[in-house]
Amino acid sequence: MTKARAYFQLIKFRLALTVAFSSAIGYLLGAQAFDWGRALLVMVGGLAVTGSANTINQIYEIDLDKLMKRTAKRPLPLGILSVSEAWVFAVVLGGAGLAMLAYFFNPLAAALSLISLILYGFIYTPLKQISPICVFVGAIPGGLPPFIGWVAATNALVGAESAGGWILFGIQFMWQFPHFWAIAWVLDDDYRAAGFKMLPSPGRKDLRTAFQIMTYTLLLIPLSLLPLQFGMAGKTSALIAVVCGVLFLMQTFYLMRTCTKKAAMRIMFGSFLYLPIVQIALVLDKL
Repeated sequence: MTKARAYFQLIKFRLALTVAFSSAIGYLLGAQAFDWGRALLVMVGGLAVTGSANTINQIYEIDLDKLMKRTAKRPLPLGILSVSEAWVFAVVLGGAGLAMLAYFFNPLAAALSLISLILYGFIYTPLKQISPICVFVGAIPGGLPPFIGWVAATNALVGAESAGGWILFGIQFMWQFPHFWAIAWVLDDDYRAAGFKMLPSPGRKDLRTAFQIMTYTLLLIPLSLLPLQFGMAGKTSALIAVVCGVLFLMQTFYLMRTCTKKAAMRIMFGSFLYLPIVQIALVLDKL
């Protein structure tokens, strides 16, 4: 593995791109008129900040990554990059992303991105070994990207003009719970090897955990109707969101009935489809 490829792997590009994509969605929904170029700028800035946060996460977990099969071959555990090189990369990348957001948009969007980076890299990451509350903490930076995009477009954090951003945050925040708990169920052996406490207390793959996954998935359905209620989009996107929400919810019933890894994997993959479909539907409905 070359160093260039190693730096690229530190970013966790697919994950970072998913996060950055939702910030572009937030921008397009918050802007008065569609500007794909500026939406791309938000996306690039968000990609840089998220890549920095992901790098910090790997720096702190270098010894833990060695214990897990899926992470043992990352650049830091293999020694391809040093911790010092990773820190320099994280600072430069994060600084560049924050500077882009502040310069091309507004300091408020940059400040929210900095808060997101700090929460993910320095609070959520160490909490993973301490308490299942880490998922709640991690859901905050996980839910912020579309709100950051909205704020980049509106420069509004409070008041009527910010309502749409808070709605987008609420949807993505709530989505984090079934998404991460399904991943934690599937990767439970690896997480236990590293001492991660990701599943809700008492941390077992049982009906209690499955019921909590179902509950948070159920709450997504009324939340996804708020864009219609607040005039952000029309009935078409609301219908798509409800249909996707019901299909997503049905997967959780299967998990409650079987409590199997197969059922958890179906929720995990379903969650990856649910969010972009709902977000794209909102944008298309606004066109």
